[in-house]
Amino acid sequence: QVMLVESGGGLMQAGGSLRLSCAVSGRSFSSFTMGWFRQAPGKEREFVAAINWRGGMTDYTGSVKGRFTLSRDNAKNTVYLQMNSLKPEDTAIYYCAANFPESRLARNGAEYNYWGQGTQVTVSS
Repeated sequence: QVMLVESGGGLMQAGGSLRLSCAVSGRSFSSFTMGWFRQAPGKEREFVAAINWRGGMTDYTGSVKGRFTLSRDNAKNTVYLQMNSLKPEDTAIYYCAANFPESRLARNGAEYNYWGQGTQVTVSS
């Protein structure tokens, strides 16, 4: 059984930085993608970013491009989302999701197989 665990969320002032982590366990890794999504209270869940595990190719939604950066550590089976220049609009619960065995950088959450429990990010003005 695949398990995803997010960490690194918290409270930050606007302009600050946070780094979210998503550790994956439960199966041997080969070709797959990892996506980040977020959902604020009363709003729809939205795509944030995605990364291909083996190739390292990335995709970012326009509102975070230039501020957020994805990376991965193969030895630790962990994906990181570095979030800089945070804005109050970034406040949401952030979820990581895995898509096995696909390598497509999908923006549709329905294409992902497994989801983490989420980590809260709150940005104050």
